[in-house]
Amino acid sequence: MLRVGLTGGIGSGKSAVAARLVERGAVLIDADQVAREVVAPGTEGLAEIVAAFSDAVLDDDGALDRVALGAVVFADEKARRRLESITHPRVRARTAELAAAAAHDAIVVNDVPLLVEVGLVPTYHLVIVVQTAVTTRLERLARGRGMDRAEAERRIAAQADDARRRAVADVVLTNDGSLADLHDAVDELWRHRLLPYEDNLRERRVVLPGRVGPAGTDASWPEQYERLAARIRHTLGSDALRIDHIGSTALPGLAAQDVIDVQVAVRSLADADGALVDRLASAGFPRVPGHWWDDPRRAGSGRWEKRLHGSADPARPVRLHVRVVGSPGWRYALLMRDHLRADPDQRAAYLLLKRDLVDAAPEAGGSGTARDPWFDEEYLRAEQWAEQTGWRP
Repeated sequence: MLRVGLTGGIGSGKSAVAARLVERGAVLIDADQVAREVVAPGTEGLAEIVAAFSDAVLDDDGALDRVALGAVVFADEKARRRLESITHPRVRARTAELAAAAAHDAIVVNDVPLLVEVGLVPTYHLVIVVQTAVTTRLERLARGRGMDRAEAERRIAAQADDARRRAVADVVLTNDGSLADLHDAVDELWRHRLLPYEDNLRERRVVLPGRVGPAGTDASWPEQYERLAARIRHTLGSDALRIDHIGSTALPGLAAQDVIDVQVAVRSLADADGALVDRLASAGFPRVPGHWWDDPRRAGSGRWEKRLHGSADPARPVRLHVRVVGSPGWRYALLMRDHLRADPDQRAAYLLLKRDLVDAAPEAGGSGTARDPWFDEEYLRAEQWAEQTGWRP
């Protein structure tokens, strides 16, 4: 199933987005509701909190008095960590239960106000951030919740700011307009990204990059790579010996096809053919069918085998190259990237070459360019540069 993280600052309209997604067919798991459920009267969670902090944290009805508990843990790091050790495992377990109860083809949306703050971003296939101007949020909090301005400002300041949320967002929904505008944006996202993403994920279908040449530059490519790498790292753990951003989108200021190239280093291709296949596919990176290799440098020294995965996300094409750490293909990808980063003249020559090849064969979209003699020349330049600078991968 497709796991979607939904977050946004207080007063942003996140609940309205969650409600609309449920109307479209999503399964909603509300983190705040789950957090209340696991410490409700009669639960083991509440009993353990009382054992740790005394019954002074209960109200007259025997329920958890959150204000009283907050007064105990707010300024005491040790007490706060004790509380988290009680509640967090229970919240995670209950969340997992609710997700497991959903249909196999469900789109499960986790509404998590502090998703960024608690480091849950890599656990989702997609993260949606609802963003609204602070002035609008203050007005909504006053009008909808009767919150005075000082309290509203305090709560906003206590959460992650917009820049921090945007850095982890695969989708930013701006909610400065009408509710109808917000619903239109959610519906568009549902039809054109979430539904096909779920279908691709379930069928292990790769979104293939279009046959187009360099279109422009995007300053967010490194940030997008970081999100992808975090998901891969969370999925593979220590089996991924190293993860790197490679290819054209890793070169600053270079116009390129909008495809993120990621290199994952493994111990052996046998490892790449084992459990990693299923784990990557479940994380949204299915195996690309067929046999894959790199053209060797220098030519004639035998093919450099690798494994290739892609993305199930229709809005984010990815080429995920799985290579053996220390192998010639693994080293070459890093060497070429670092040399072109260091040499703006050769970076410009590389762009001209790609454009010439696309003009000559537009239907190929620049594929197969590694066979051009320029790459053999660049390999020699890069090796000389590595020797002069002491470069190591």
